[in-house]
Amino acid sequence: MNKKPPSFNASNSKPDPITNLFTQNRIQEAFSLCLRTRSLSSAHKLRSLISTLPHSITLTNRLIDLYSKCGSPSHARNMFDEMPTRDLCSYNTLIKAYSSASDLNQARKLFDSMPTKDHFSWSSIISAYDRNGHPLDAMELYREYQSENVADKNNKFVMSAALTAAARIGSLRLGKEMHGQVVRCGVELDKVALSAIVDMYAKCGKIDNARYVFDEMTERDVVSWTAMIGRYFDAKRKNEGLGLFCEMLRTGIEPNDFTFAGVLDVCGEIAAEGLGKEIHGHMIRVGFDSGSFATAALVDMYSKCGNVEKARVFFERLSNPDVVSWTSLISGYAQNGQPDKALESFDRLVKTGLKPDHITFVGVLSACAHAGLVDRGVGIFHSIPKEFGVMHTADHYACVVDLLSRSGRFQEAEEIINKMPMKPDKFLWASLLGGCRIHKNLPLAKRAAEALFKLEPENAATYVTLANIYASNGNWNEVEMIRKRMDKVGVVKKPGASWIEIKRRVHEFLVGDYSHPRIKEIISELERLYKRMKELGYVPDTNFVLHDVEEEQKESNLTYHSERLAVAFGIIATPKGTPLKVFKNLRICGDCHTAIKFFSRISERVIVVRDSSRFHHFKDGVCSCGDYW
Repeated sequence: MNKKPPSFNASNSKPDPITNLFTQNRIQEAFSLCLRTRSLSSAHKLRSLISTLPHSITLTNRLIDLYSKCGSPSHARNMFDEMPTRDLCSYNTLIKAYSSASDLNQARKLFDSMPTKDHFSWSSIISAYDRNGHPLDAMELYREYQSENVADKNNKFVMSAALTAAARIGSLRLGKEMHGQVVRCGVELDKVALSAIVDMYAKCGKIDNARYVFDEMTERDVVSWTAMIGRYFDAKRKNEGLGLFCEMLRTGIEPNDFTFAGVLDVCGEIAAEGLGKEIHGHMIRVGFDSGSFATAALVDMYSKCGNVEKARVFFERLSNPDVVSWTSLISGYAQNGQPDKALESFDRLVKTGLKPDHITFVGVLSACAHAGLVDRGVGIFHSIPKEFGVMHTADHYACVVDLLSRSGRFQEAEEIINKMPMKPDKFLWASLLGGCRIHKNLPLAKRAAEALFKLEPENAATYVTLANIYASNGNWNEVEMIRKRMDKVGVVKKPGASWIEIKRRVHEFLVGDYSHPRIKEIISELERLYKRMKELGYVPDTNFVLHDVEEEQKESNLTYHSERLAVAFGIIATPKGTPLKVFKNLRICGDCHTAIKFFSRISERVIVVRDSSRFHHFKDGVCSCGDYW
């Protein structure tokens, strides 16, 4: 037990603010000053001064709370033990002190020793177990509370604590049971408890129930709105989350950094740069700190939307960028065909003294893989545990296998796979299969494909990639066997889809799609482009057609791939010179990649295509990926 600190003799020491306030009988202000500074030495001074007064339970309880908030539950206990008389508040305050210090053992002993308990006692101990990662024990205490001879067993504070624990457990049965009890008893819960009910339904996958409770809340602040928006995002219902964000703005409630960061993160995921810019504009209007994590979210959003130069501008405004912001910038450069800048940013990060995390290295290795920087990438891979103390993850292995197989160094890739401490996952095998497609390594492609068939037999991409390799070798019988295998398993190839946003309207195209109202103009533009392309030396690569048909038919099949339709529409629907940005749900095929290089040269436009793998920036007949993707 800690000894009582020596008395503070004001006459022998230079007067300080706490002493002055105390001698002027402004004890409330002295406590407030100590709470603001959270200084243990100041708490000791105040304690010594109060010891000169007649014993007061109220003042001693406040000292217990002060010591707790200064991070010293041992001194709080010392005060408690010295009290000649105690009240319920003394016990409850010390329980809260132990809870804040994550000392559940002492909190429970004190709780069990209480001569009497009130609702605050029960809510404090239930919350203590819940906040410290023991929600099941918290619910057991709630059941014990229900069986005790306590007046008003539907106390809103106890129920709030229990509802929070139930939400953390994610038990729909238990949560609905408690929600029903609240409704039956007519308990008026505060926004914290109601938010807990909303959280419980959301965690149990009942997002519509969560929204119903949210809509019934009479008091909804920015925290409540932000949480509900986030629950939609967690449930992969992004459009509804964005819609609720717009509704929040209409109510006049100003978003905070957490709101902006969550919404910007979703804009990045779906590459909705237009919406992201609108949110950015709103941030400027309401005024936001350029060094906040909302600014860091802008870096990530612009990187994921292919506007890496704008991402860099906001990154440079961060006074102390963290590893997450550095990683966003590095990954942005890697995905947008600027590996040199990605590696330069990585070197800058290392020089700051910050420790890269495992995600940072995924971005760095990806940059090396997409640029053909094999030796640099392999060197970085081996340095991850040796120089940075970060354990290799499955993602790191997938990246280095991708790096090696893209360059045709299959023997090294196999050696790394055989030495892996963990079992190869689907991403690694897909990386290996992709390298086999580039170099037409059929034996190794079969091995990778069979591993993928076992891991995810429903993924059509594996069948299509293997069929592509067979087709490029003219093995049409094997292509047919792949088709039959897909039919047998019930796998359907996802149709290629591309879309482009023009004047706030999204136009979507499927391969061979003739439904667009301006399809005649689109086809006419494509014919014009093809005529000019052939004059410039374009030769269709019909290896990307998975049908054993005449060459002329193969060329026709390539002509109306979805990304070409989208680009042609963009050209006729926008003023000359306007940059175009097209999105595709699958990986762009090699011949379309070549064709769009020609499109950019002929139309004198910058054309950006984001496929399922990365961004391709086409300008003057050249792609940012250097034809290495």
